[in-house]
Amino acid sequence: MITFDHVSKTYPNGVQGLTDINLTIGQGEFVAIIGLSGAGKSTLLRSINKLVPITEGDIRVNEQSVTKANKKELRLIRRQIGLISQQFNLVKRSTVQKNVLSGRLGYYSTWRSILGLFTKEDYQQTQTALASVGLSDKLQTRSDQLSGGQQQRVLIARALVQQAPIILADEPVASLDPITTEKVMHDLQQINQTMAKTIVINLHSVPLARTYATRVIALKAGKIVFDGSPEVLTDERLEQIYGKAIFEESGGDL
Repeated sequence: MITFDHVSKTYPNGVQGLTDINLTIGQGEFVAIIGLSGAGKSTLLRSINKLVPITEGDIRVNEQSVTKANKKELRLIRRQIGLISQQFNLVKRSTVQKNVLSGRLGYYSTWRSILGLFTKEDYQQTQTALASVGLSDKLQTRSDQLSGGQQQRVLIARALVQQAPIILADEPVASLDPITTEKVMHDLQQINQTMAKTIVINLHSVPLARTYATRVIALKAGKIVFDGSPEVLTDERLEQIYGKAIFEESGGDL
């Protein structure tokens, strides 16, 4: 479903974000990307929908090249990809309903998008999506009145209304408290398991990756240094990725 073919990214300042990445992510996988800050996690994830353009290689989504896509082709590819980030990216003064409905904009012409002409089915899908993340009662609430966790769940609902088979989540729980973090991760897990959505998520937390992901990919200095199931992500492998400091910081609770 998602293919990286000898992908590298060099930033204008000479920093090597990714180096010769070869990777295939299949439909319905729940993939956690882990690694130190600056390891290339966000670069890898955001290159999937070309928010970060690569400098070498090719990225394909459902056999369509993201790298070589023109504007029209890229718009259609991005329609298949929902994005959730720690910045929330909601229109704060708009209602929850309007923010979720914006997931449908990629299906309509420019003039219809500007006028906000949505169908009855769009509104029904919005209600269904909000119900799936436990926010049915927030339909007409302004988004800036929601907690951080609720805003993240609105983004999940927007991805569902978008009908995106792929959901990218870039550190979505980094600014949330532990209880809210578990709720958001559980929502993503349920969507993965019940709807067969492909989830690719960047995480700082190894325990979360081990608990919720079906596959863990670790990056170090822009290279893949681990790719496998959480069960085989041993402490020895973690030390190679993070160094001994990870056990000191976690108190050995990994």
